[in-house]
Amino acid sequence: MAAEFDEQERARLLKQYSEIATLAGGLAHEIRNPLSTIRLNLNLLSEELENGESARDRRMLNKLVTLQRECQHLEGILDAFLQFARVGELRLHPTDLNRAVKEFATFVQAELAEHGIELSPHLAPGLPSVSLDESLMRQVLMNLVRNAQQAMPDGGLLELQTCERDGRVCLDIIDNGLGMDERTRNRMFKAFFSTRTGGSGLGLPTVRKIIEAHNGSIQCDSELGQGTRFSISLPPYDSPIAQDDSEQ
Repeated sequence: MAAEFDEQERARLLKQYSEIATLAGGLAHEIRNPLSTIRLNLNLLSEELENGESARDRRMLNKLVTLQRECQHLEGILDAFLQFARVGELRLHPTDLNRAVKEFATFVQAELAEHGIELSPHLAPGLPSVSLDESLMRQVLMNLVRNAQQAMPDGGLLELQTCERDGRVCLDIIDNGLGMDERTRNRMFKAFFSTRTGGSGLGLPTVRKIIEAHNGSIQCDSELGQGTRFSISLPPYDSPIAQDDSEQ
């Protein structure tokens, strides 16, 4: 009886996710069209003024550049919102987490090195497979690594560690950066909360939503001046929960 109830609840939530994603897509379309028109006209006005020599022309051009930047910021928020709303659309496959982490590390290593950040993977051998949407997991890793990079403006060490813990497959992302205070830790997974100027406040909420959609969990330990550890825990592929999700 309980299993039947759980299945009904999951079906209801999936339907709700689908409705929200459809609504978000329609809303994004209605916003993006006039926003694109605004950006196009701002670009045309900027082109007319870029060769202007008067002080008035330079002032107007500076204001147009500000408006262009704000339009770009709005488009970024729109894209982040769409990602957040559409997380329920998973394409799950049995995956070697170590392989996924290695491929991601190869992709970001050069960029991190340019910012003085050493990337150090420590991957436990023989881990069970997990049921993953690899594209969404890559988004998770990118968001967490970007956060770590911003927390280490003068460079530092970023570790990616995998292991098996309490019957779950785990991934830890650890930096020795600035860390977070208690207020930030308590609010960082809330939608639209950001400590960064120009941030959408949807990166970490999207990360948590993706992990929870995989029947996983994410926790954060952080102290000011001591760095931050994000710990992701996923069910192995052969567990009943992961098998049920892979069949959807």
